[in-house]
Amino acid sequence: MLLGAYIVYPWYRALPPATVASLAGYPQRLLLSRPGTSGWHRVGMEWKEHAGWFAPIAITMVAYIMAKHRLVMRKYPQIRTAVLVFALAALVSGDIAGFFGAMIDNHAPVKGGATIHLVSEGK
Repeated sequence: MLLGAYIVYPWYRALPPATVASLAGYPQRLLLSRPGTSGWHRVGMEWKEHAGWFAPIAITMVAYIMAKHRLVMRKYPQIRTAVLVFALAALVSGDIAGFFGAMIDNHAPVKGGATIHLVSEGK
């Protein structure tokens, strides 16, 4: 999560110079350049940027409460249910963020290697 937020995400948001003819090296601008793919940035990246942080925070909270208050949770099943619902919400949030990440990569794909290269649309 931190690697994506502080290493990959700034690269994703890089602004192209005015003289650039191809947006292939600028995934955010590539997605926003076409009406058919702008939604992947507007919805998908917003989910990944904001709601995607919910998953690790919520799972940390769940782990802490389960470890610290396990005896209380046996006595009060409604608390256990609330904590488990929070865990489920965290997992679903993470799954949705992963789905959007995969879909964004389909529309502005990257190839791995020593340097990051966007795959051209013709390939």
